[in-house]
Amino acid sequence: MTLLNTTVETYTDWRDYYELTKPRVVMLIVFTAIVGMFLSVPGWPGIAPLLFGTLGIGFASSSAAVFNHVLDARIDIQMMRTRGRPLPQGKLTERSALAFATALCIVSMLVLVLLVNTLTAILTFVSLIGYAVVYTAWLKRATPQNIVIGGAAGAAPPVLGWTAVTNEIHAGALLLFLIVFVWTPPHFWALAIARKEEYAKVDIPMLPVTHGESFTRLQILLYTILLVVITVLPYLIGMSGLIYLLAALVLGAVFLRYAIRMYRVPADHELPMRTFRYSITYLGILFAALLVDHYLALQLSV
Repeated sequence: MTLLNTTVETYTDWRDYYELTKPRVVMLIVFTAIVGMFLSVPGWPGIAPLLFGTLGIGFASSSAAVFNHVLDARIDIQMMRTRGRPLPQGKLTERSALAFATALCIVSMLVLVLLVNTLTAILTFVSLIGYAVVYTAWLKRATPQNIVIGGAAGAAPPVLGWTAVTNEIHAGALLLFLIVFVWTPPHFWALAIARKEEYAKVDIPMLPVTHGESFTRLQILLYTILLVVITVLPYLIGMSGLIYLLAALVLGAVFLRYAIRMYRVPADHELPMRTFRYSITYLGILFAALLVDHYLALQLSV
């Protein structure tokens, strides 16, 4: 068996295809979209946009993840973190993965256009192309600011969820977009520090590779400070209440502590991965707090 075989495929099962969709990443993406749906209206968003919007956005996110696997297959095989993926291991051919990604993309667009609305379908398709093509095929290899610019695609799901219900782009949705957009650099740069040698080996110009760890740690700290400030905005504009504000401040304080320690104690080589893992928990709980605050406030006002 040869790795990255494009003509002969070994026995596979559904779990190989499932792994290509990056399920844990997609679940977080879809969750932020669902929160966008619920925050877009004071009451229940409706079963149709909730069900079909979630399916469409989920399929599109999965499609983008599979395209990412295909485009990165030849560097994944050289990186310890990714060499166990189905394509580097020869469990699937690139041709079958491309067919799977294309099928997911088509299904997602059909669901969104026919059962949700055209605006959501267009925005979702633009986000898919932004991540799968613009970021993965170009930006990732072109500039150390790749994750900053490409982060727009990953920050889109709350907007997609909002438009799935309202069929319009609202300022509240853009604020949710901004939170995820600013969260992305400190989240991913922490991983990039932990995997600096691997990125250097495959000539991916991640910030720690091109500008050094000290500069990257400073950028993580600055972005985290900005993130803490931005997460207070939903409360300041009346979009959320005290429950969310308390959660945002506590979560932000912990994230900031990680960032400060990363900047001040570069000798702690385990800290970047701990920061990376916490950042995932941070975003999930932050958006959960937005949801709880939104509906608890409605219950109290009734």
